[in-house]
Amino acid sequence: MPRALITGITGQDGAYLSQLLLSKGYEVFGLLRRSASSEVIDSRLRWLGIAGKVTMLDGNLTDLSSLLRVLEEAKPDEVYNLGAQSFVKTSWTQPLLTGSVTALGVGNMLEAVRLVAPKARFYQASSSEMYGLIQEPIQDEKTPFYPRSPYAVAKLYGHWMTVNYRESFGLHASSGILFNHESPLRGLEFVTRKITDGVARIKLGLADELPLGNLDAKRDWGHARDYVQAMWLMLQQEVPDDYVVATNRTTTVREFCRIAFAHAGLDYEKHVTVNPAFLRPAEVEVLHGNPAKAEAKLGWKPETSLEQMVQEMVDADIKRHQARIAAA
Repeated sequence: MPRALITGITGQDGAYLSQLLLSKGYEVFGLLRRSASSEVIDSRLRWLGIAGKVTMLDGNLTDLSSLLRVLEEAKPDEVYNLGAQSFVKTSWTQPLLTGSVTALGVGNMLEAVRLVAPKARFYQASSSEMYGLIQEPIQDEKTPFYPRSPYAVAKLYGHWMTVNYRESFGLHASSGILFNHESPLRGLEFVTRKITDGVARIKLGLADELPLGNLDAKRDWGHARDYVQAMWLMLQQEVPDDYVVATNRTTTVREFCRIAFAHAGLDYEKHVTVNPAFLRPAEVEVLHGNPAKAEAKLGWKPETSLEQMVQEMVDADIKRHQARIAAA
């Protein structure tokens, strides 16, 4: 039975990846950092019905000693490093924490793998935010990076450290440059989930307006359930490499709103307002990924359309609020 260790296992991607690996017969271990909200920490795993099927090990990306111990205990064949301070806006208010976790945490994990599990295959969650102020209209693996947030700078450090450990020490280390990917498990602080949750609240009479930031920002949005398939496929390749994972379609936040509100029979223009407080200090205006390499080498293609994903998210949020109302 193959064994996998996932950092960030309680997040959106970690939950879907756990589900995928369990379906393939893996024994799944998760790195669990100490949290004050321990009773809700596994809510995404419970939502997928797999909370009792993964083994949690106590540790932290900022503590190399804990990573060495966790690797010795889990003895993984594959390591998926998804853990990070992952909210871009927070990276301006907590830039040093973001650097410690999202950047140096990757170095800690790579060093731990090199020392304890050098035969393990390593996946690093890189980000389309690294492209930032885009140098080409459509971004692929050869497009120069220009990070525009502390988060993106930290992700770039982790990305290049992964390349360096691959080339310096011969680790089977690959990075997925994932463009935006969403789902009903996305955190409420992210704009897509903020929209679908807002639609649900307005539809059920719990709110009347939805304040947002930049409605004209364009993103390449896919479904997290599809994107974790690409992560797994990267570690099944004989030769490690880096891949853009995207849909090759870019859409504005405004259009995302239109689709979400329309699914609930509402007109977004009657409810969405712009609040300057939600604007970023430095905006990434457009992200549009070319996944041709992943399609050719991994045989990967996104299976869920933007419209299907938005509808799934809206339906899930309506059900969540209906359940809360019924329980009140």
